[in-house]
Amino acid sequence: SRFFFSFCFSGETRFNKEKIVQGQGFDEPLSETGFKQAAAAGLFLNNVKFTHIFSSDLTRTKQTMHGILEKSTFCKDMTVKYDSRLRERKYGVAEGKALAELRALAKAAGEEIPTFTPPGGETLDQVKMRGKDFFEFLCQLILKEADQKQQFSQGAPGHCLETSLAEIFPLGKNCGSEFNSDGGTPGLVASVLVVSHGAYMKSLFGYFLTDLNCSLPATLSKSELMSVSPNTGISLFIINFEEGKEVKPTIQCVCMNLQDHLNGMTETRH
Repeated sequence: SRFFFSFCFSGETRFNKEKIVQGQGFDEPLSETGFKQAAAAGLFLNNVKFTHIFSSDLTRTKQTMHGILEKSTFCKDMTVKYDSRLRERKYGVAEGKALAELRALAKAAGEEIPTFTPPGGETLDQVKMRGKDFFEFLCQLILKEADQKQQFSQGAPGHCLETSLAEIFPLGKNCGSEFNSDGGTPGLVASVLVVSHGAYMKSLFGYFLTDLNCSLPATLSKSELMSVSPNTGISLFIINFEEGKEVKPTIQCVCMNLQDHLNGMTETRH
């Protein structure tokens, strides 16, 4: 079975703008810019057909998801599943404090920010386990549903899911002939949209790369790979897995932290 996995990072909040650590403890709403970013992401994705929609249960991600769905042609009335496993990394005592203070704490402990765990915060391993848990749950869910669908219908809705994404994402260039749904390749069984957070998604993408050997587009530079997504940056992956086998799924990254939809916004802000 094969499905699309689209990720969108939440829109900007006042804390983002002021470089204050949010984590889980400060449930800030989107700023005015954040709402505009969510609407821009919604317009960009408005003709994409999603079969599953998940969001972190924090306010900024809920509002981002709402902004995206409001613009959607096909998914306006879909139910969003809010999942606490998609929450941002917990930063303990550093939450609500300036990023500079988190840096100082890390420095005092002789560590760098990305790997440093503030007192009361989550370790990188704990964040990774949450992501892995959610991803495995999702694969199982989609497999189960694909089985049920096959019993009742002829052929999966792969073509329309694929077509709606191919209009805005560089699918052909990255996927080559392997991607074209001929008789030999399994059709797409699902297209999933997830709205989550920067540090969390960086951790999950790291899991895709190191544990699941995710293949990357040739155009992706190392710095783009290591950078935290901009607000409402969009990443797209193709997941391939075989039922009943203990083989890890194969993952292909189509794009990472895409921000084309924000181009018009920066012009109007001047």
